Amino acid sequence: MSPYLAAEDLSMFGHDPWWLVVIKAVFCFAFLMVTVLFSIVWERKVVAWMQLRIGPNRHGPWGMLQSLADGVKLMLKEDVIVKRADKVVYVLAPIVAAIPAFMAIAVIPFGPAGNEISIFGHRTTMQLTDLPIALLYILAVASVGIYGIVLAGWSSGSTYPLLGGLRSCAQMISYEIAMGAAFASVFLYSGSMSTSAIVEQQHDRWYIVLLPVSFVIYIVTMVGETNRAPFDMPESEGDLVGGFNTEYSSIKFAMFMLAEYVNMVTVSAVSTTLFLGGWRAPWPISTVWEGANHGWWPMLWFVIKVQLLLFFFIWLRGTLPRVRYDQLMKLGWKVLIPVSVVWLMLVATVRALRNENYGFGDIALYVAGGVITLLVLSFVVDMFRGAKAKEDAQPAGEPAAFDPMGGGFPVPPLPGQTLPPVPRRRSRRERELIVSGGTDTVSDGTSDGKEASDG
Repeated sequence: MSPYLAAEDLSMFGHDPWWLVVIKAVFCFAFLMVTVLFSIVWERKVVAWMQLRIGPNRHGPWGMLQSLADGVKLMLKEDVIVKRADKVVYVLAPIVAAIPAFMAIAVIPFGPAGNEISIFGHRTTMQLTDLPIALLYILAVASVGIYGIVLAGWSSGSTYPLLGGLRSCAQMISYEIAMGAAFASVFLYSGSMSTSAIVEQQHDRWYIVLLPVSFVIYIVTMVGETNRAPFDMPESEGDLVGGFNTEYSSIKFAMFMLAEYVNMVTVSAVSTTLFLGGWRAPWPISTVWEGANHGWWPMLWFVIKVQLLLFFFIWLRGTLPRVRYDQLMKLGWKVLIPVSVVWLMLVATVRALRNENYGFGDIALYVAGGVITLLVLSFVVDMFRGAKAKEDAQPAGEPAAFDPMGGGFPVPPLPGQTLPPVPRRRSRRERELIVSGGTDTVSDGTSDGKEASDG
């Protein structure tokens, strides 16, 4: 095996007693719920501070119980099911959207796998479980949540939720492609798809330094994946309706809101694991303190990194305006996907050369040669394309008349085309004169039927 490939040792997983598995699962669930409650209050406080407002200050000390009060209020509100809804799918949709949001946290390491902790006398890892294909598992459960959004829009029996659900589905699918390419760059470089092995591979240098393009791509895609500002397209009709969840109320609406914030925590935890060293202490602390990555301390570093990424979500919402839908899709399909694919090919080339024991200078030479070749080819193609465009732009005679009904249905004119003049509609008096055989005195358009009768 190449020295650059990670040695997956998952033998420490899968041997915990059932009650310890339950405790760890409950801890993961509680960690997500508490982080969500805190994040909602924190978001409202930070946005209020950015907008020179007070923010929540009524429930609990410093308003810290505001999100809990909102949850209780939503549970006590009337649960309405619209008349034309498909009731079974209508009820299942928020559940399908919420449950996958909790599942990805199962493979996220809160601490080193080799440094086990003691819980009621049993030694166990600070991770619920790990898989040889943990990254594929994360992508799979993230994709299932899309079904909840689509089914919510369709089952409501209303037009606006259906359009909002389709728009959200297209957005999430578009950004998942670039996200998958960013994941592929990570496990190509680390040689493993196990989350604990990926964190172990960052013992000397985090992947945010080695794979900066993958990190930037993932940061953008995780904002689009969670439907957060400035990519909050489900709420783009905020003056009328709220998108796919327009017809929902009470606890069902709360589950959609919960799924959004849990997804924020989950993608932040995944980003921390893949690019920010996971549970590892940051550089100054890890060098001066040997015990920084032992015991319960790794969980502290992990939580701090997750909270910093959540603050990034909040900062985006309070800073950037919402983009148009065409700008959102153009960014996903024409920018992120091509860049992520090219970067993935570059990472694969570098890893293949390093596995063949090529030196850094040789790798840099090969990569630079390939980049220069691509730039020269693109320049030549653009030059020929520009010459062809100039030839096509030259007038070749009288342009064909524009027919607005040429395709069988009305279409707007293209640039350079004009609509034919609309014939003036005859007045009622003029039509009566023509039918009765009288003189058409308004054929020149200078008078109407009234003037003709007065004459």
